[in-house]
Amino acid sequence: MPGLAAALPHIRSGRVRPIAVTGASRHPALNSAPTFAASGLDGFDAQQWYGVVGPAGMPAPIVTRLNETLNTVLKGADLRDKLSAEAVEPMPMTQDQFALYMREDLARWSRLALERKIQLDN
Repeated sequence: MPGLAAALPHIRSGRVRPIAVTGASRHPALNSAPTFAASGLDGFDAQQWYGVVGPAGMPAPIVTRLNETLNTVLKGADLRDKLSAEAVEPMPMTQDQFALYMREDLARWSRLALERKIQLDN
């Protein structure tokens, strides 16, 4: 199952028909496709996300400046509209918010892998 940004060109061409989207709500680019939860599959909330990270020990003033600049760009209407057309929704965050987001997402998927005994192939 590809992320929506990768699937959207195929959906638009008619070669792929979406049956549901992950996430807590319908996606604006695919308003006709229900969520998995609305289709009766609770607990299937997964979203593809991208972020910017730097090396450990990066000076705090540089991290703050990069974060502020990136968030300013992500909040701009021009870029937001271009990304939205490709099914990518910006989520500007502070560095602390993003760190928490990454930790929680990693913990959630790690728990699932342990519960389901999912292992990487060597």
